[in-house]
Amino acid sequence: MTDKNDSKQKAEAANEPTVEQQKAEQEAAQAAEDALQQDVTADETETAGQSSEQTDRIAELELELSKAQAKVNDQRDSVLRTQAEMENVRRRASQDVEKAHKFALEKFANEILTSVDNLERALQLADKEDEANKNFVEGIELTYKSLTSTLEKFGVKAIGEEGEAFNPDQHQAMSMQESDEHPNNTIMAVMQKGYELNGRLLRPAMVMVARNSSSGVDTKA
Repeated sequence: MTDKNDSKQKAEAANEPTVEQQKAEQEAAQAAEDALQQDVTADETETAGQSSEQTDRIAELELELSKAQAKVNDQRDSVLRTQAEMENVRRRASQDVEKAHKFALEKFANEILTSVDNLERALQLADKEDEANKNFVEGIELTYKSLTSTLEKFGVKAIGEEGEAFNPDQHQAMSMQESDEHPNNTIMAVMQKGYELNGRLLRPAMVMVARNSSSGVDTKA
C-alpha cells in the first residue's frame, strides 16, 4: 500500500511544472499581452491618422465650397448690376423716344406761330363793320380757327388770357398799370399770346399786369 502511495506522489510531482516552466509561461503570457497591446496601439494610431486625414479633407472641401459660393455671389451681383443697367438704358431710351414724339414739332410749331400772330393782328386791324371787307374778314377768321385747331390737335396750346393770375413761368410782364378794376397781380391785357407744346413752354405770353396801389407785385419772368 505504501509503495502505491509513493508511486502516486512521484507521478504528481513529475506532472507539476518547474519554476523555469512557470517563468517561461509567465514570459510567454506577458509577451502575448504586449503584442496585443501593440496591436491595439497600432490600430488606435491608424484610426487617429485616418481621422486626421478626414478632418483635413473636410476642411479642404469646406474651403473649396466657400470659394465656390463667393464666386456664385459675385456672378449673381454682376448679373443683377447688368440687369439694372439694361433697365436704366431701356427706360432712358423709352423716355427719349417719348420726348421725341412729343416735341418733334417744336421748331415747326414755332414757325407756324408767326403766321398765327399775323392772322390775329389782321383780325384786330380789320374793319368788321365794313360790308366790303366782310368776306375777307370771314376768310381770315376761318383760316385762323383752322390753323389753331390743327395746332391744338398736335399738343400746341395757347396760354395767357385776361383775368388770369400772373405766372412768371408762363407770362412775360411787359408793363404794370395801376387798376382798381382788376385784382392785384392779374393779367389785364394780352399783347401777344404765349404757347406751350405738351406742357413745354414754346414762348411766354406778353402781358400787362394789374397792380393795386395797396400792394406790389413781382413780375420778373
